[in-house]
Amino acid sequence: MDKSFNSLIENSVKDNWNLDALTDYKGATLQYKDVARKIEKMHIMFEAVDIKPGDKIALCGRNSAHWGVAFLATLTYGAVIVPILHEFKADNVHSIVNHSGARFFFVGDRVWENLDEAMMPNLEGIIQLTDFSILVSRSEKLTYAREHLNAMFGQKYPKNFRPEHVHYHQDEPDELAVLSYTSGTTSQSKGVMLPYRSLWSNIRFAIDSIDLRAGHKLVSMLPLAHCFGLAFEFLFEFCVGCHVFFLTRVPSPKIIFQAFAEIRPNLVITVPLVVEKIIKKEVMPKLETPSAKLMLSLPFINDKVYAAVRQKVVDAFGGNFISIVIGGAALNKDVERFLKRINFPYTVGYGMTECGPLIAYSPYEQFKEGTCGRPVHRLEVRIDSPDPQRIAGEVQVKGDNVMLGYYKYEEGTREAFTEDGWMRTGDLATMDSEQNITIRGRSKNMLLSANGQNIYPEEIEAQLNNLPYVAESVVVQRNGKLIALIYPDFDLAYREGLKDEDITKQMEDNRLELNAHIPAYCQVSSVVIYHEEFEKTPKKSIKRFLYQ
Repeated sequence: MDKSFNSLIENSVKDNWNLDALTDYKGATLQYKDVARKIEKMHIMFEAVDIKPGDKIALCGRNSAHWGVAFLATLTYGAVIVPILHEFKADNVHSIVNHSGARFFFVGDRVWENLDEAMMPNLEGIIQLTDFSILVSRSEKLTYAREHLNAMFGQKYPKNFRPEHVHYHQDEPDELAVLSYTSGTTSQSKGVMLPYRSLWSNIRFAIDSIDLRAGHKLVSMLPLAHCFGLAFEFLFEFCVGCHVFFLTRVPSPKIIFQAFAEIRPNLVITVPLVVEKIIKKEVMPKLETPSAKLMLSLPFINDKVYAAVRQKVVDAFGGNFISIVIGGAALNKDVERFLKRINFPYTVGYGMTECGPLIAYSPYEQFKEGTCGRPVHRLEVRIDSPDPQRIAGEVQVKGDNVMLGYYKYEEGTREAFTEDGWMRTGDLATMDSEQNITIRGRSKNMLLSANGQNIYPEEIEAQLNNLPYVAESVVVQRNGKLIALIYPDFDLAYREGLKDEDITKQMEDNRLELNAHIPAYCQVSSVVIYHEEFEKTPKKSIKRFLYQ
């Protein structure tokens, strides 16, 4: 089998030339031939400015058809794409662009408002995603190429641009394709190096496992800079000829359900938060009424009630999908039990950026409640435990999906792999006799927000500890919210004339100051003041587990 990712893209463009491809919800639609034409113009521009295979191109903006075009144009040329979460603060974006060594930067208008080109001195050009106009050019070649692009395209294809003109970079399995940064601060941030084989293997698995076909529709609402949304709400669909609708604004539940009702997608990819909101707000309260409880207690009637409830939930997601794939975080147990009870077609997958992202998945017909599926094709999974079925151990993986390592971070790469070449996930799990994986916890300290964003508490603590009168801090997650436990520097505060109520007020001011500098998904919701130092290990690190 040809393990080429770019071949999947090239073949889909040719096979689906006249079909709708990418739509900005409530905006314009690009057909596959339009995407191909825009890619070709980008390639002409890249060539004119001497972009070589392996050069880095950064990309940061809200989900949109043009985000998709910029991503595909970069990879099909053989350059390396550096997708950056649009929620990152400006200094995080600057540092990732610089750390990656990007030569060009595609940026969305909202993101651009907060950036400073002087902080990214090595970029040769910054290009606006809305219309691919040039925001900053430090290269005469770029200025000339952009001004004359339509003429250059016309000269190259005087008789129309046709499917037979589409030829993309022939990728090698271990060639670097995507440089994905796991968080915004480069002191902690790891640039995950994903090769073409990882993209190909993830997409090939989806093609073999999920029955989506040309002309089917999908709503994309997860951030494309995250591997989960990128692979399963965009690349997989593009490779089979689907029509992807991007929710270009922040997807509130209202907008999501309006889009589902209008578009009626054939597959729904989502995070637990969206499903839980529907079930808890729309469905469960209606089953708590006295009349509903009475009906559910009668054996013949309750099946009818559950069937009606199931239909309500199905309709909420547009009523036209083969299944709902949930990933990014654990699903609430009560909600999952309820979905099973009404025989709802859902499944929960498991993955991480370092695997681009898939590690485990089962179609809903084979999915076992409470698990996150079985190891995917071309990936071996082992549990580092004396008894993997009963005693949780670290999940370790090996195969085509796995990253090359971390960019410019050899020590981190060494730590990420065992001596016999398996990648450590840092997740604790058990695996039953049928290879269903159940995540039991995280051996690292990483927290997951309700909508599947990775949160690294040490990064938040590092910033908090620099604020006035904070001696030390621990950030924990309670009931889905982040709480900062703070031991203030009481000696200093009292010396400077502060009373206890002043210290309390200062800690609240610190919280507001901190939140002004970190992304929305890792905002701290409240502060708890400790009057004694936190307990430490012999190595003087705080014993976190005591404070969860």
